[in-house]
Amino acid sequence: MKIHEYQAKEIFREYGIATPKGIACFSVDEAVNAARQLGDQLCVVKAQIYAGGRGKGGGVKVAHSLEEVRQHANAILNMRLVTHQTGPEGRIVRRLLVEQGVQIEKEYYIGLVVDRRQQRVCLMASSEGGMDIEKVAVETPEKIHKVVIDPVAGLREHEAYDVAQKIGIPSDAMQQAYELLRALYQIFDEKDASLVEVNPLVLTGDKRLIALDAKMNFDDNALFRHPEIVELRDLDEEDPIETEASKHELSYIPLDGNIGCLVNGAGLAMATMDIIKLYGGNPANFLDVGGGATAEKVTEAFKLMLRNSKLQAILVNIFGGIMKCDVIAQGVVDAARIVELSVPLIVRLEGTNMELGKKILKESHLAIISANDMADAAEKVVAAANT
Repeated sequence: MKIHEYQAKEIFREYGIATPKGIACFSVDEAVNAARQLGDQLCVVKAQIYAGGRGKGGGVKVAHSLEEVRQHANAILNMRLVTHQTGPEGRIVRRLLVEQGVQIEKEYYIGLVVDRRQQRVCLMASSEGGMDIEKVAVETPEKIHKVVIDPVAGLREHEAYDVAQKIGIPSDAMQQAYELLRALYQIFDEKDASLVEVNPLVLTGDKRLIALDAKMNFDDNALFRHPEIVELRDLDEEDPIETEASKHELSYIPLDGNIGCLVNGAGLAMATMDIIKLYGGNPANFLDVGGGATAEKVTEAFKLMLRNSKLQAILVNIFGGIMKCDVIAQGVVDAARIVELSVPLIVRLEGTNMELGKKILKESHLAIISANDMADAAEKVVAAANT
């Protein structure tokens, strides 16, 4: 789950991290009133979407007067903002953040992520703030400094001071840097985040460290512990199909292909998409119904896949362990009848009650094509999609 910049900054402030004064706005008039309340001649009008690169796309503008605030707010609000993270379709801007301007002496990058190989949180820092960290990693990797944090000890004092020194934090701001890095790790840990990023962290003319931007993502599996985070969710920023899928406890990610995939288990889902590609096809989605799929879940899964106008065929690939093949087969039959399925349906069943499941499919008298194994299933669904 993601949240907006202004929401992340509210969390930052709760942990003592300095940010510019700012007000979230939903209309041009609110933006002008916000600038008036902030009282500075210099303001920044920032688009609020779940993506980076907003400045390069025209979503961040500096204003030197209330009239310029109005002009920029009018231009940015409701624009389709395209950045390298939104894809060519972009995102509609529905929220703004109006902030006081900051006199910048130096910019830095700070980020915390989960290092899957180390199975620990990794702190990354660079003197190249304000740039895409991916670009820095490719062109000047020596400018990125990392600390893999011990989950028991947390971020140690010497580690924080060492990384701050390596990225060029001046000595008179070193204590601020230490406190800021410790606070960022505390946020990451206590809020069950999957990403905390400040780009840029800026040093001002009077030697203050201020988080000029803030980005936070959260582990969906831990949200039950954080109702206050769930309340920050902006459904307008999420794919409506993914939102609908989450209501039915389905893991669904839309893709660009024309072959729908319905699978139980994330690993099997990945393998299914791989073998479809191997046989020359293109998956239309990742869809994991989990180990406790019901007829209702399968029906909703079919409905989600059928929203894709490019869909030409569906592959149901089930390995029956906890989920018995006869149960999923009955769910497939019921779902196909309810949604009046009009595209070819290929079903591969393996595992517990497999023969009973195949019997249910055969006796349904629906146009369901049975497959013997994954290779057979992939070959048949690719052929069906290309017919």
